[in-house]
Amino acid sequence: MAARRVRWDRVERPAIVTALVAVNLVVYVLVSGGRVVGGGSGRDLLGTLGLFGPAVAAGDWYRLVTSGFIHFGLIHLGFNMLALYRFGGAFEADYGPMAFVGLFSASLLAGSAGALLASPSALSGGASGAVFGIIGASALMLRRRGLGVWQSEVGGLLLINLLFTFVIPGISVGGHIGGLVGGLVVAAATPEAPLSKVAVSRVIAVAAAVSVVSIAVALLVAGR
Repeated sequence: MAARRVRWDRVERPAIVTALVAVNLVVYVLVSGGRVVGGGSGRDLLGTLGLFGPAVAAGDWYRLVTSGFIHFGLIHLGFNMLALYRFGGAFEADYGPMAFVGLFSASLLAGSAGALLASPSALSGGASGAVFGIIGASALMLRRRGLGVWQSEVGGLLLINLLFTFVIPGISVGGHIGGLVGGLVVAAATPEAPLSKVAVSRVIAVAAAVSVVSIAVALLVAGR
């Protein structure tokens, strides 16, 4: 039986995803121009929120999260927000907001850990780790349903971005791969929709475990 095509650009209004996109846009405006509350410049904010191993080792643990909300240019921001809204919105609509929060958080933190593992002394940022995790989870869920990943835009987008990750200089390979791994682990623990309360609890527990391990790895390698 031929696999039916799945649309991952549905028109539902995912509240969590929409809020995340809005936060990223606001942060980008603050970073890219004007003055920040308190008199600092946008570049100061970039340095304060970005992922930087020595700063994390010195106690700025918050950077493991805030670095996922800063972007270096409109193209960087635009691609991540488009992918976040299309694929993250579909995941939230299918599996619910709590499961999506678990997936996003685990992917983001796993991406931060991967970035520090690969380049602890580089200033980095972006939602790419979380986005890679979401796209990877989407591909796995399609496969689980018996649907062709390559018959949707998910497979092609994942492949193209993996190629870009290794070909284009300046991209955080560790961040992308870390986020992808984190997302796949959470997706592997996510049964088919709709999720029961027990299933949601299991997904959240796995996401929390991935997040804790990611934080531990990040702190371990941050100051090396």
